[in-house]
Amino acid sequence: MMNKENTSIDFMRLFDILAYQKSKYPQQRALNAFQSGTWKGYSIDDIQKNADALSCWLIDQGLQQGDRVATVPRQGSPTWLIIDFACQQLGLVAVPLHPGSSQDEMEFIMQETQAKLCIAADEGLYYKVLPLKDKLSSLQQVYHLQKNVNGYFAALEIKSFDKTKHDLLKQRRDAVRPDDMLAIMYTSGTSGIPKGVVLSHANVVSNIKSILTLLPLQAGQRVLSFLPFSHIFERSCCFVYICFGLEVYFATSLDTLIHDFRTVKPYLCTTVPRTLEKMYDVLQQQSMERKYFKRKLILWAVAIGKKYKQAGSGGFILRLKLLFAQVLVLNIWRRKLGGKIKDMIVGAAALQPEIARLFSAGGITTLSGYGMTETSPFLSVNRTEPGMNLFGTVGIAVPGVQIKIADPDEKGEGEILVKGPNIMQGYYKRPDLTAEVMTADGWLHTGDVGKMVHHRFLQITDRKKDIFKTSAGKYIAPQPLENHFKNSPFILQCLIIGFNRPWVSAVLVPNFEVLHAWCEAEKIHWTSPKYMVHNIKVIARIQKEIDYLNEQLQSHERIRKFILSDEEWTVESKELTTSFKLKRNDLAEKFETAIDKLYM
Repeated sequence: MMNKENTSIDFMRLFDILAYQKSKYPQQRALNAFQSGTWKGYSIDDIQKNADALSCWLIDQGLQQGDRVATVPRQGSPTWLIIDFACQQLGLVAVPLHPGSSQDEMEFIMQETQAKLCIAADEGLYYKVLPLKDKLSSLQQVYHLQKNVNGYFAALEIKSFDKTKHDLLKQRRDAVRPDDMLAIMYTSGTSGIPKGVVLSHANVVSNIKSILTLLPLQAGQRVLSFLPFSHIFERSCCFVYICFGLEVYFATSLDTLIHDFRTVKPYLCTTVPRTLEKMYDVLQQQSMERKYFKRKLILWAVAIGKKYKQAGSGGFILRLKLLFAQVLVLNIWRRKLGGKIKDMIVGAAALQPEIARLFSAGGITTLSGYGMTETSPFLSVNRTEPGMNLFGTVGIAVPGVQIKIADPDEKGEGEILVKGPNIMQGYYKRPDLTAEVMTADGWLHTGDVGKMVHHRFLQITDRKKDIFKTSAGKYIAPQPLENHFKNSPFILQCLIIGFNRPWVSAVLVPNFEVLHAWCEAEKIHWTSPKYMVHNIKVIARIQKEIDYLNEQLQSHERIRKFILSDEEWTVESKELTTSFKLKRNDLAEKFETAIDKLYM
């Protein structure tokens, strides 16, 4: 666990964590980026000096406390954190935009927030934003971070400033209060226009302090950051890493991830379920491609791994089998990720318990957590201590956060309500929406449905608004069913249909890599996904998977008919939210004609 000295955590504003780390463990490689073929490290002093110089430039531009600065990042980097700290210590408000947002969405957000400056990750995003400068009277300057290209944010090259500016910077820094606005984080949800979540320094700092008491990390350990930096999840985690005195390495892109893991050899990272699912899919694909003995060995190891509960649990025979499964198959993931990784914190969406068990069996403990942009973001997380990690749940409430189930039914399920110092100040310029989710005594309606397991572990069962009733009068919670059918290695994505319909159907996206390997093993001619989803043998194979998984469900929950989609649903195609949740209405509309035919 963390050192005893960490129990005294005295910073109140987010940018104070730089001084906090410098006083506790002044790292020489606090932040790291891959440049010119090697990892370049930035000391905590480098970060502070660069942030101060940039702050002085921002002062020269006339930016005042409370002004908005929009950013369009991809992955995180030392540069993005320098920009963040430079803005924070002047009381400027960050407005991160998702790079996959449409130009109309970006225009709406920057118009609503009256952003004066926008900094994009690269030339491509720069030219996506630049036309808005002529349309928005508030937007004065637009830059990007791609060196030696027109539009580069050259202010980053400023390294010094005079004493007069230093004194002015100190005045501005001292004027920032913990309850001042830190950021406006926009979230669109599964429908509707974007909503700006207003977070203060105190909101985010309270959440960081809670996490600092939970994670088994020591100063100097390495972590790898690769999730989108426009999300509160990864941003907050990076601030947590700095407080721990860790060495943070930022992946250049998702294309370099394997190289980054192998060269950095991190102890921990944050991730989303889709990343782990893809790694699991590779193993499934390999099982299809191997000859009989190796295929059986992989399938045997996977079956043993799915029985994993926690280290040292189970009888002697099971532990012996698990040891062989690890050595022969399951440890492959840990080796590919550098060989030293111990823990992964999984957020943003639900992780299938079987995959969590497999990775944990392979020596990488998966710690599923739960949070929202509105909660800065952590609400609960599984822990590393024995008995504190329950697969299939999102863990125990973090210190300072209260969780309760509103009006639980006979199964103990109801809407999840939360309360704590990390709860947002409200939705920007939308008191009506704020009133819909916040009670007078400070409880936030999450919109998620869940229950408590063993009185302390939170389990999320669905979204409140997603639960529907069939025309036969049966209530259906789609999310657990979708996760259930995704247990098949042949099914990548699943959309459950049935609102006001007599029975449940589904739109399925096959796992085309696994399917391709199966077709080759079965001597079935492969063409392309567009045509294979209509192949009779492929449909029969998927039906076999559905039949097997249906047997484990109640009759009204079973899929009777399905459609196969030939394209994966992504954030870029606007069929997933930026937190990887299905846009159900959009997908149902896209497949409306085919769905209607299922019920004829």
